[in-house]
Amino acid sequence: MPKSGLSAQRILLVESERTLAEPLARALVRAGYATTTIASGVGALALATRTHFDLVLLDSTLPDADGRELCDALHERTGTPIVMLADSVGEADRSAWSDGAEDYIVKPVRGADAVARVRGVLRRVVATSNGGASGRDILRAGPLTLDTLLRRVRLDDRELRLPPKELALLTRLMREAGHAVSREALMHDVWGEDAAASSRTLNVHVGTLRSRLGDDPDAPRFIHTVRGVGFRFSSPEELRVEGNGAR
Repeated sequence: MPKSGLSAQRILLVESERTLAEPLARALVRAGYATTTIASGVGALALATRTHFDLVLLDSTLPDADGRELCDALHERTGTPIVMLADSVGEADRSAWSDGAEDYIVKPVRGADAVARVRGVLRRVVATSNGGASGRDILRAGPLTLDTLLRRVRLDDRELRLPPKELALLTRLMREAGHAVSREALMHDVWGEDAAASSRTLNVHVGTLRSRLGDDPDAPRFIHTVRGVGFRFSSPEELRVEGNGAR
């Protein structure tokens, strides 16, 4: 239960099967989360748009909505972290949910497993947003700006829509601008204890992030590969020199 004086984090559980929804909701409530359950995907989108939730647990196979489309819509309209409830490992493949979901759980879902996964995602999201320090909500690097509180990224005059894992990677790298961050540290901070994540997964996400930033891996503007270590985001001095040279 939450400590006295602290508000419970709010979870929206979107699940149409009562036999799954009811025990899962009870487990979340016992763990101290204020849990709202809804069976309709359309209703969930409307509710999440007008009410703040800290995390959404979203069934991938709702009778009135396509799971992936709803995941994308929730991510775009609210920015709320989403954990998918998938029917199979194949369905839950990360590449299929990369647009909006932070994580997935394969059914049947044990209450204890769901609570552990929810805690892990919320912990990572809070750590990414706060960075362990106050006054660091806006990260700037040359033409790139990252609002860690609103989870928004702008490059020059356009807004970039980044999936959660890429946003977490960019945040971690920008916080350490000018310094190499090891592959192990990135894997731990972005994927937590998830055994399904791999070095190849990290490479794919970094490659996609570079593409969104318009970065050339052979002559990077932002994200550099540090062989044998990991990756490094350009220092303010590097970006300043580049900006002066471009004039």
